Amino acid sequence: MLESRIRQQFEESAQLKLHAAELLAEPVAQAIGAISNALSNGAKILACGNGGSAADAQHFSAELVGRFERERPELAAVALTTDSSILTAVGNDYGFEQVFARQVRALGQPGDVLLAITTSGSSPNVIEAVRAAQERDMLVVALSGKGGGKLSALLSDVDVHLCVPHDRTARIQEVHLLLLHCICDGVDWTLMGNPEEST
Repeated sequence: MLESRIRQQFEESAQLKLHAAELLAEPVAQAIGAISNALSNGAKILACGNGGSAADAQHFSAELVGRFERERPELAAVALTTDSSILTAVGNDYGFEQVFARQVRALGQPGDVLLAITTSGSSPNVIEAVRAAQERDMLVVALSGKGGGKLSALLSDVDVHLCVPHDRTARIQEVHLLLLHCICDGVDWTLMGNPEEST
C-alpha cells in the first residue's frame, strides 16, 4: 500500500515535469537570456521566497556565486532570505510584507533581475518585492504555480513568468527546482559556450 503510494508520487512528478517542459521551454529560454544579459553587463540577481522557496532562492544564488556543473568565474547573486538581522528588524518595524521589498530598494539597480519564487503566486512579501523591483527598473523572473495568483496581473510584458501548471505545492516545488537547474545550465551555456564543442 505504502509502496504503491510512493510510486504514484514519482509518476505524478514525472508526468508534470514532461507536461511543464512543453509549456515552459520557451519562457525558460527567455529567463536564461534575461539573466545572462544582466550578468554579462555587470548587473546582479536578487532572489527571494518563503519556506521551501527561500531554500530555492538560496540554492540558486549558491549555484551562481559558486558553480553549477563546471568551473567558471563567480556570478553576482544575492539571496534576500539569509540575513536574520535584516529580516527581523524589517519584519518588526515595518511588517513581514516588507522584508524583501526594502532589500530590493536598498540593493537593486536598473538592469538587475529579481528572481521571485512563490508557489501560490500570491505571497504578500514576494508581491511587494516585485513592486519594488519594478520601481527600480529591474526585470522580474517569477516562478509560481496554482494559476499564477496575484503575480499574473502584476508582471509586465518584459518580465518572465514561469507558472507550473499544478495546484499541489510539493509538485510545484519539484518543478521549480528543475527550472532553476535549467536556468543555471542555460546561463553557463550562454556565457561560456557548449563544453562539448571545446573538447
